[in-house]
Amino acid sequence: MSHHPKSSAVIAPKSEAEAFFAANPHIDAIDMIYTDMGGVPRGKRLRQHEVIAVYETGRMFPGSITVVDITGQDTVETGLVWEDGDADRSMKPVPGTLVKTPWAGENAAQFLVDFYELDGTPHDLDPRHVLGRVVDRYAEQGLVPAVAVELEFYLVDPKRTRDGLIRPAAPGYSKDRPRNVEVYGLREIEDFRPFFDDLYAFCDAQGLPLESAISEFAPGQFELTLCYKPDVLRACDDAIMYKRLVKATAQRHGLEATFMAKPFADQAGSGMHIHVSVNDADGNNIFASEDPEGTDALRHAIGGMIANVGDSFALFAPNANSYRRFKANSYAPVAPTWGVNNRTVSFRIPAGAPKTRHVEHRACGADANPYLAVAAVLAGMHHGMANQTDPGPAVVGNGYDRDSSGDDKPPSNWFAAVDRFHASSIMRDYLGERFVDMYSIVKRVEQDRYFSEVPRLDYDWYLRNA
Repeated sequence: MSHHPKSSAVIAPKSEAEAFFAANPHIDAIDMIYTDMGGVPRGKRLRQHEVIAVYETGRMFPGSITVVDITGQDTVETGLVWEDGDADRSMKPVPGTLVKTPWAGENAAQFLVDFYELDGTPHDLDPRHVLGRVVDRYAEQGLVPAVAVELEFYLVDPKRTRDGLIRPAAPGYSKDRPRNVEVYGLREIEDFRPFFDDLYAFCDAQGLPLESAISEFAPGQFELTLCYKPDVLRACDDAIMYKRLVKATAQRHGLEATFMAKPFADQAGSGMHIHVSVNDADGNNIFASEDPEGTDALRHAIGGMIANVGDSFALFAPNANSYRRFKANSYAPVAPTWGVNNRTVSFRIPAGAPKTRHVEHRACGADANPYLAVAAVLAGMHHGMANQTDPGPAVVGNGYDRDSSGDDKPPSNWFAAVDRFHASSIMRDYLGERFVDMYSIVKRVEQDRYFSEVPRLDYDWYLRNA
């Protein structure tokens, strides 16, 4: 298997921090953020002088943080906790991410970091470096992928019901909670106007390219769009920063924002739609075509995504809850299908001008780690183009009617997905042998921990009847 220890990631210069604090000398509470395998932001809060030191020499951090589970618990089964004395590695800053956090006060800011070994080698379990290595494969051929990430989320009441359940949030002027779907409803946006006004203002303050907002296909569900960028790492940084900002802004307004894949059994799940194209060295879109189905390169890229979707599902649907989202006629795709201007398929070529020709990858849940999800999407595309993989005919009409049996069918449950990911030679080639092994161990330990709990449904079904 190929081994790619380097990464496209760049370390921010000290001058970036010096310029920021020269313009904002009062800021003295700064969050240093590392994104773990589960997509959870973890780190430390630092003083101004400490941040300057990070930009100068890095900041030591325990290596075990790379293999914590979704709850932040160590995964000792990886052999990466006690065996090396939980030794430190170095965190180094990501360019362009030192920004104010207006929701946290006038003196607050944040920046993202990458993990490096003490000899300066990018840490192979850092999700951002995993993505960087895939981007490098494109660069070797003079190609530059471009990406935009769309994320759906729910606004819910932060207080649970007596039964421990959740419910849609009520707008501030009323105790009446949304009940109807109201897709594209403008009243639903207006109901949470103070939240959305702050959301846009805070995104502007952080330089996040936030665009349109819509009320999605369920009460209390929304989707906002981030701009397309020919800088994949930065596009995913935007998604990470945006998710944190949405949650913090909701909290400021007495709400809870959740990117869970399926928070309500009887309502639509939340997806992460990944829009992606590929530019040549001159910045021209190699998918651009008068043909709505795009160029051969686009067809082969889709063929690769179809062939690779099952192997990638442990990244697209990383949690137990993720698998509740996949139901027919729910706008969550259930088969490895593609088509033009068709939302019932997994891989959609949106309508638009020839120069905008791209593919929307619709299989991913909003709970996925954007770095890892995009890495898997790009790996599939690269593999498909390199091998000229035929995607078969485009689906016309209802993609949910398509027979999804056979080898290309995505795994239907969490256990099968992790097993398939672990066995994938393509994932090992593009994402790294050790990453695939360690991610699989973390997820298998999560599975054991999750299923060791006895849910209320067990008592309802089995207490009297078993």
